[in-house]
Amino acid sequence: MEQDLKLKLEQLHQRVDALKEQIGTEEATKNAFVMPFIQILGYDIFNPTEVIPEFICDIGTKKGEKVDYVIKKDEEPILIIECKHWRENANAHNSQLHRYYHVSKARFGVLTNGHVYNFYADLEKPNIMDEKPFFTLDLNNLKDSNIKILEKFTKNGYNLEGILDSAEGLKYIKAIRYELEKELSDPSDEFVKMLVSKFFDKPLIASRLAAFKDYSKRAISNFINESINSRLKNALNINESIPSKDSENTTTIDENSAGGDKLEKIVTTDEEKEGFQIVKAILREILPASRIAFRDTQSYFGILLDDNNRKPICRLHFNSNNVKYIELFNMGKDNGERKLIESVDDIYTYRAELLDTIKNYTK
Repeated sequence: MEQDLKLKLEQLHQRVDALKEQIGTEEATKNAFVMPFIQILGYDIFNPTEVIPEFICDIGTKKGEKVDYVIKKDEEPILIIECKHWRENANAHNSQLHRYYHVSKARFGVLTNGHVYNFYADLEKPNIMDEKPFFTLDLNNLKDSNIKILEKFTKNGYNLEGILDSAEGLKYIKAIRYELEKELSDPSDEFVKMLVSKFFDKPLIASRLAAFKDYSKRAISNFINESINSRLKNALNINESIPSKDSENTTTIDENSAGGDKLEKIVTTDEEKEGFQIVKAILREILPASRIAFRDTQSYFGILLDDNNRKPICRLHFNSNNVKYIELFNMGKDNGERKLIESVDDIYTYRAELLDTIKNYTK
């Protein structure tokens, strides 16, 4: 379920990127981007008892106020959605949603511009929508952790208690991370005093505090740089142990078929399959899925155009001590270039190179 949801969201992301410049109105944003999102969650957008567009909310003396969508499950409203044009900031218009939330029985509200979805609840005061979202889904930066949260909002996976149990934690983790990032970039006096109190027991006069603030900035900078350098050094050491392309065994499944022992060593992993699905989702923008194939080998997992060895799209090197590389061919089929990646999700970083590779083959 989770991987299927992620694949559909990736395809929606490709759609948003491809069409957004042609979307000139808020209504078009709703039809082209938001309705497909609701459909991905499993709700029937053609069933007016389940997904109700232009739902009328009487707010005090204001009669006939309308919220863009109300989603119902078991005849009870569970989600209200307010939409803005895709060029507008999804954080800037929650006052209207705030009013709708107050008169609605739904526990969750969503404010979206079609590519950013901010989810709100009433964690601070009952029946009053919080000022800040507890969860944000950005189609430009899909993360596995966010997919797991979104799954709880799907028709088949909706779990009110489960969402409420995790919503408070999500909200405060997000707030703590924001404050921590601020302190790391520009330590406040309070943060410096807290650190210094651990080892310095003399009074902190103004000049001494200024000095310790400078020391703290330098210490944080040194720590971050050393951590990055350590990771790079480990990556380079691993890279040196990887055989060169000339000496690399590039025997394909077809070639291995003559030797049963070699064939048994080839195992297509779940990560390789997931990588293939990600590449396919990216390329669906310009290619039908039927033209994207793969062949697994002992050395790499190859993804090909038209199942043709002479048209490599990319190769996934996932078999070396948990270190992952993607080999790209946007500079030509004989000029493969390896890129170190930390997770399968990093394949999305190379969307432009993958699309360029296809364009080179179809010129």
